[in-house]
Amino acid sequence: MSPVNEFAQRTQPDTIVLFDVDGTLTPARLSVSQEMLDTLKELRKKVVIGFVGGSDLSKQVEQLGPDVLKNFDYCFAENGLTAYKNGEAMATQSFINWIGDEEYNKLVNFILRYIADMDIPKKRGTFIEFRNGMINVSPIGRNCSHAERNEFEKYDLERGLRKKFVADLKAAFPHLALTFSIGGQISFDVFPTGWDKTYCLRHVQKEGFKTIHFFGDKTFEGGNDYEIYTHPDVTGHSVKSPEDTMRILAELFP
Repeated sequence: MSPVNEFAQRTQPDTIVLFDVDGTLTPARLSVSQEMLDTLKELRKKVVIGFVGGSDLSKQVEQLGPDVLKNFDYCFAENGLTAYKNGEAMATQSFINWIGDEEYNKLVNFILRYIADMDIPKKRGTFIEFRNGMINVSPIGRNCSHAERNEFEKYDLERGLRKKFVADLKAAFPHLALTFSIGGQISFDVFPTGWDKTYCLRHVQKEGFKTIHFFGDKTFEGGNDYEIYTHPDVTGHSVKSPEDTMRILAELFP
């Protein structure tokens, strides 16, 4: 069924608007505001909406609320490797099946040794988070507090720790077709090349939408929104905050 028929009650049923989560719909790792939820509810009367995030669905539920599968037409967790349409699960992919345990263990061992040797002010816990379609690597550890998260981001921006980490991983594993994508404040994602946020477009393009908008904050080269932001089939919007997102939406869809 084409989107024109399926979403006929919308004023622009062949237009879909996709959103990054952190820094776009919500402050980094914090919950969505009621103002944003109200904005999305009104937007949904006009167009089809979806989010595409690198985290697994449980983290997106934490940020976007328990009704996330109802509040969005499309939910793309892990860049779309885990996908939902109208609350129903779509096809999934597995990173571990793709890479195999032997290469995966080599990669993890390298990462853990590298972090052990990093001279940074604080280290907490969960340095590698295994997800269905990728791994997420955090030098400080994902168990850090919000204040520690902000502190590490500033420390990293001054010293380029994550950029150097990614460069060293690329040099150590040139035989693997992996992409390393810096996102958020404290980590970077590792996944098979092509499994970035453009992966969700495989689902969207099958649905026959004529116009695809994407909003994201990490749209710079090397950021985890860059590939979808610059994709030729996508109209990209670079934002600095959820407030920025709402401002541009008001201009685009008055």
